[in-house]
Amino acid sequence: MQTLADIESEYSFLEADDRYRLLIDLGRDLEPMPDPLKTDATLVRGCSASVWVYPMVRDDGTLHFLADSNAAITKGIIALVLLAVQDQQPATILATDVPKELAPFDLSKQLSSNRTQGIPNMIALIRETAARYVAS
Repeated sequence: MQTLADIESEYSFLEADDRYRLLIDLGRDLEPMPDPLKTDATLVRGCSASVWVYPMVRDDGTLHFLADSNAAITKGIIALVLLAVQDQQPATILATDVPKELAPFDLSKQLSSNRTQGIPNMIALIRETAARYVAS
């Protein structure tokens, strides 16, 4: 599995069109999210595209997220977000500064504001999920 650092080193050398393709490829590589999990409860609010995030707790207590979007580039952005937190303990997720992890990608300068406006909401949903499991 690639890390954010691996992807960032490739991303930094690419031109804008190739960066879009890389994001689209990352989205394609996401683990499939079954349609029955795409509900109002898993819908991330405030995104220009439809985005769903579904958390699962693994036997070892780590959180694993399934995610999907109806927009290819947005799905790639979700893949980047998940690389920062996937299969981590809830306390580790809460301690992770996801915006800082994504900063090298400079998404706000690479993509339109419509594409990036939902990122804070995706991160907030993941953090809220982790906080619920830390508290329990």
